[in-house]
Amino acid sequence: MSPRHNRSRGGEKPEHQQGEPGDRYGGAQRSETWQGEEWFVRLVAGASSPGKRYRCPGCDQEIPPGAPHVVAWPEYGGVDDRRHWHKACWNAKDRRTSRVQRSRNAPKY
Repeated sequence: MSPRHNRSRGGEKPEHQQGEPGDRYGGAQRSETWQGEEWFVRLVAGASSPGKRYRCPGCDQEIPPGAPHVVAWPEYGGVDDRRHWHKACWNAKDRRTSRVQRSRNAPKY
């Protein structure tokens, strides 16, 4: 019996389009409709996220570096229109009110 080979055997690798919003993030990309617009949604694993902090627009809390989250942007938006959400906040976006209330001690940035 021969040993197992887990490496690829020279198959074609899918090419990523340069300039695509979110192309540095790994994960599967899908399209969703929200508020009458098409949105691209990409899951970001914690290990592949850059060492930056983001503020979730759903709960107005920080997403720490290395935490898995969701990156979403409108279909006709650019790189500046990307928003980083907690996965739970993205899934609950339709159940939230339009105005997020901060607690008294929360930072105002």
